Amino acid sequence: MAVPRLADEQPFFALDPDHLAGTPRTAASISGAARSARRVALTDLAPVDLVVMGSVAAGADGARLGKGGGFADLEYALATTAGLIGPHTVCVTTVHELQVRPAGTIPRTGHDVPVDFIVTPDRIIDCRAAHGPRAPAGIRWDDLTEEKIESIPLLVTRRAGMA
Repeated sequence: MAVPRLADEQPFFALDPDHLAGTPRTAASISGAARSARRVALTDLAPVDLVVMGSVAAGADGARLGKGGGFADLEYALATTAGLIGPHTVCVTTVHELQVRPAGTIPRTGHDVPVDFIVTPDRIIDCRAAHGPRAPAGIRWDDLTEEKIESIPLLVTRRAGMA
């Protein structure tokens, strides 16, 4: 899982179920992960089959609304460009039934990653047909402010490597 705001030279937490400082539920929180996990670089991660994205609300078409910082979509783009997420990686979100909105009510921009499934306590909504194939995610540099780039060491390094 990502370090909040990716604001570290090693911007990800690697959680090992055999070495947790508390319960798995506690370790899944930011403070619990900081106690239980080791920090790792993007290059230290292995490919994943499943991505769970946090959401404030999710549309039946797979559109999701996060907290507004765009970090989940950026994490997804970074992992995709690193070859950790591929076309068969499943993307889900978990929300309460009250957080599910009708298709078309949550706007999406080009960098927004749609979810394949919405999981609520009552049902599982398959959104794949509604959003179609997910385009390969890459870092959309034009969507990032200079301030955001400068606050994320991994982006600073990536941009310097492009020069």
